[in-house]
Amino acid sequence: MGVRTKRFRWAVGLALAALVALSACSGGGSTSQGPDGGPQTGDSGAPQAPQQNGTQATSPEPPAAQEKVLVWGRGGDSISLDPIQVTDGESLKVTHQIYEGLLDYEPGGTGVVPVLATEWEPSEDGLEWTFRLRQGVKFHDGTEFNAEAVKINFDRWRNTSDPLHVGGDFPYYSYMFGGFDEDSVIQDVVVVDPYTVKFVLKQVQASFLQDIAMVPFGIASPKALQENPQGLNDHPVGTGPFKFVSWTKEDRIVLEANPDYWGGRPAIDRLIYRSIPDNNARLVALQAGELDVMDGVEPAFLPTIQATGQFDIIERPPMNIGYLAFNTQKPPFDNVLIRRAINHAVNKEELNTAFYGGMGIPAVSPLPPSVWGHNPNVPKYEYDPEKAKELLAQAGYGPDNPLRTELWAMPVPRPYMPQPERIGVALQNYLREVGIEAEIVTYEWGTYLEKTGMGEHTMALLGWTGDNGDPDNFLYVLLDKDNAVTPDAGNIAFYMSDEVHDLLIRARQTTDQAERTRLYEQAQVKIMEDAPWVPLMHTRVPIAVRKGITGYVPNPTGSESLGKVTMP
Repeated sequence: MGVRTKRFRWAVGLALAALVALSACSGGGSTSQGPDGGPQTGDSGAPQAPQQNGTQATSPEPPAAQEKVLVWGRGGDSISLDPIQVTDGESLKVTHQIYEGLLDYEPGGTGVVPVLATEWEPSEDGLEWTFRLRQGVKFHDGTEFNAEAVKINFDRWRNTSDPLHVGGDFPYYSYMFGGFDEDSVIQDVVVVDPYTVKFVLKQVQASFLQDIAMVPFGIASPKALQENPQGLNDHPVGTGPFKFVSWTKEDRIVLEANPDYWGGRPAIDRLIYRSIPDNNARLVALQAGELDVMDGVEPAFLPTIQATGQFDIIERPPMNIGYLAFNTQKPPFDNVLIRRAINHAVNKEELNTAFYGGMGIPAVSPLPPSVWGHNPNVPKYEYDPEKAKELLAQAGYGPDNPLRTELWAMPVPRPYMPQPERIGVALQNYLREVGIEAEIVTYEWGTYLEKTGMGEHTMALLGWTGDNGDPDNFLYVLLDKDNAVTPDAGNIAFYMSDEVHDLLIRARQTTDQAERTRLYEQAQVKIMEDAPWVPLMHTRVPIAVRKGITGYVPNPTGSESLGKVTMP
């Protein structure tokens, strides 16, 4: 634990100032129903709905009084509603309601369960997987789900020559299956009969079932794809429990119950995702009765929320990492001494107290302790400003030659970083104390992801919520050279280690979990020696849920179907 200094008092002061501001403005506000069934903001300070800015599939009438409408308040808008085109959690938590994949994860965990597939089996050599599909399922446009629909979707994703491979960069397919065309692990998708489909792999992929259960691999309507594949970005058509109604950009997305859902009509009639980036405004909207669920809850807000007596606090299991990535291909961060120096300059215990309410787990490795394969015995960087100065001096920097750079900070709160801009300021202060002047840079959320994916940053705050519970989803996606490829680099450190690559590929291609564990442990040692990141924090994420709502079970992957949730 680092020494408690003035920096700590300054950081805590910021958190206390936020609470003072809240107590001054939390007197509640008036609400009325908007035309899509969601509340319009009165005097609460939350943003009003724009009148002309968005997309709409239907012209919904005001809901009847008996309709069950659940309003979910979140910190940012979606980027796209075509799940294969995005990597951000705000997009995927919405698409999880609209689309379904062959498999999903069990409530509250990462074991796979059947959805559009009912049974599956591998060949003896592990190079073929055969799935038997659920019958009687309809897409939202009324067309039938079958094996041909599965093939059309996977062929669209994996083949750049496919006429439907348009509208984006399909980042998750590349992350999880090694690339496109000849680089793809999936060699072919074969329709065996109308309700049986077979995947042919080029090599064994130990995490294959975990991978295809991920939200990005939701199956879209072939009819909608063939009419306009790019239209899925804002007019999604899946098989899920909720159907798309409208999207008012930067304000709300409205979904409605799918009356023909194979799993039974949802108890919620209408589901509205409100985007309120300011944490204080989102809290005020919750207190004013405008929200039924609030995620991205700052720990400092918990006493205020609990004092209302109207909400339960549910924690999402911690399977995430917030980090500061160095662009290792850009000077001066191509020098490992500087990267190690900055690791020593950061006081994670102070950050945890000041910005995570003590609910964080200071990170020692890119892999969370909750994921098997985590190695706590890696090179550690204790908080030591003097050591940081020594390393900077070895790299040629000091009082007479200060290092000047940029520090990119996210504009929206994320589960792994509830106050990114304030955390950015704290890091800026830590760096200044060891002789580094860092100018804070930020952009709108979609632009921020685009620019970091292109490698335009020097060092940048970002994070990751695990998609499937497998170490591969952290280490290979975020730190392998295969994924240091623009325009959608998962590895925004652009860290290129042949040794780490060899370990991670070997781990992908064996089904022996003990051997995989050993390889991942070795990879973490090498990664921390090379220090492409400052791994900052794993977080237990609190979610406020109105009392009387039942059936909601947060998943560690960051999203879950709300098809079985009920309201009073």
